[in-house]
Amino acid sequence: MRLLIIHAEYFRYEVREKAVEGAEPITDNSGEFNNVLVVFTTVEDGDGKAVNGLAVKVLEDISDIYSKVNASHIVLYPYAHLSSKLASADEALNVLNRLERMFKEKGFKVHKAPFGWYKAFNIKCYGHPLSELSREYKAEEVARQVIISRKYLIITPEGGVYSPDEYVYRPEEEDLKILVEKEVFKKELPGGESKLFDVCRKFGFEWEPMSDSGHMRYEPHATVMIEAVREYSWRVAKSLGIPVLKVMGTNMFNLKFKPIKEHADLFGDRLYEVESEGSKLVMRYAACHQQFAMIKDWVISYKELPLGIFEVADSYRFEQKGELVLCFRLRKFYMPDLHILLRDLGEGKKFSFNVQDRILEEMRRLGREYIAIYNITEDFFESNKDYVVELIRRMGRPALITLYPSGIYYWVINVEYNVIDELRRPREVATFQIDVGNSLRFNIKYVDEAGVEKYPVIIHTAIIGSIERYIYAVLDKAVQDEESGKTPNLPVWLAPIQVRIIPISNEFIEFANEVLNTLVKNGVRVDIDDRDLTLAKKIREAGIEWIPYIAVIGMREFKTKTVNVRIRASNIQKTMSVDELVDLVNKDLEGYPKIDSALPSYLTLRPTLHYMKELS
Repeated sequence: MRLLIIHAEYFRYEVREKAVEGAEPITDNSGEFNNVLVVFTTVEDGDGKAVNGLAVKVLEDISDIYSKVNASHIVLYPYAHLSSKLASADEALNVLNRLERMFKEKGFKVHKAPFGWYKAFNIKCYGHPLSELSREYKAEEVARQVIISRKYLIITPEGGVYSPDEYVYRPEEEDLKILVEKEVFKKELPGGESKLFDVCRKFGFEWEPMSDSGHMRYEPHATVMIEAVREYSWRVAKSLGIPVLKVMGTNMFNLKFKPIKEHADLFGDRLYEVESEGSKLVMRYAACHQQFAMIKDWVISYKELPLGIFEVADSYRFEQKGELVLCFRLRKFYMPDLHILLRDLGEGKKFSFNVQDRILEEMRRLGREYIAIYNITEDFFESNKDYVVELIRRMGRPALITLYPSGIYYWVINVEYNVIDELRRPREVATFQIDVGNSLRFNIKYVDEAGVEKYPVIIHTAIIGSIERYIYAVLDKAVQDEESGKTPNLPVWLAPIQVRIIPISNEFIEFANEVLNTLVKNGVRVDIDDRDLTLAKKIREAGIEWIPYIAVIGMREFKTKTVNVRIRASNIQKTMSVDELVDLVNKDLEGYPKIDSALPSYLTLRPTLHYMKELS
């Protein structure tokens, strides 16, 4: 944003004709003022992302000048000639209106000249040292400078409330201590390269060097894992016991639409923006935009609530380059986003217990526990403290509470569920929030028992977190297991190859094919190592891929129609029938999706995958 500030003895303008399509309606064709501070204002591209911060800075500077020159009035005058990088008409008008409101709220006599019109003006400048000034504000810098005040508490499952300074941690609360030190006391996280990133690369999760920073590629092993988690996230969404509709949609939305613009502004400075045919579009950072754009057109009755809407949304966040983390902090990722429509805040609070219970259960299935940050607006906390304590009681662990000023976000509570990773750093995976603003913003309504239209409360949740972050939690658990002396494993349903058949020689290939076909018919991802290598090397390479079951076939197995199975999780080796192997694997897969393999069944038909070769 750029300003030219003139302290004028006299200023008069008159509207002549419309200049842009988005010109605002006018009521007065002219304005005339004496002893006025005229603020010629150019809104630049991107200012809308930091509108609140810019408004605060402009208010501070103009207030200071106003008092020093003893002006009697302020005129905000839209002026498109101080920069070549202009904002869109909608963005500029939004920023100017925000400035006008803030000046009026502070008690200034302020007048905004009509936006989007050619105007003639006469001005007589006083000519003193402060009568001609200019200012420039960069949205990125202002966004970083504006700090939202926060208050921190620690609340125990018993309802005890403590300040982080006075809380005494129990020996089993090391995870909470790490989280509080980072979030409250801004303690620098440990450095170093995690072993986890080698494991990510082992399975084909890599940065794409020919793209923008923060974009990943998923090779065959990784693709299977992504598809498996994607399908599982849909099953989890349906497990809440309510009707859930699955949708799909676009990943970019035009900022000229007011609800899109307002929601984007609330998100902050991590928007991924593109321009197309003269319009500015924002890449969605979750499924919100698409789902809300659909739901507003539906006819919904109270009888259908609670109602869920689900999409695995390709999401975009312009994270800082230095903060990018493979498999965790990305600029493009997949978010299994579920929005749940509820009648009112009371029903939203009640249903959130179900959501949190499911979130905790999913991480416990991986053998991990969450530690939580409850971000809450101050007014909501004051009137709903018992509800917050009940959430923490059900979690069974103390939690960090961050209190925010009321009304600055669309939610009243936003919970971040963190794991502590191998390098002892908190990593947010799952989340839920109760949204009280977007149904009004997007005009989403339902009809109650009396036939009256009402705005629902919306729970946003990613029960298992983003697809990549869920996999990050899985792989990090394996790394921590290995460091503690255990064999690192993947859950069988997530293993890219679940069974590898190793015939000792080619004479057993035919029986190996029979075993493979039986397993494939039962939905098992299985392959045959038919390469001309030693048995020891084949077993070692299967171990590198963390394959849960290795089925070796020799003469004895061929004659008895059995397989000699090495079970990775228990490090047990035993002979069993093919049907017994099928039953064993299916028991591991119970309740989980069965996804086809992304590789040919025979290793001799595969190209050499570089990510496996480098680690073999």
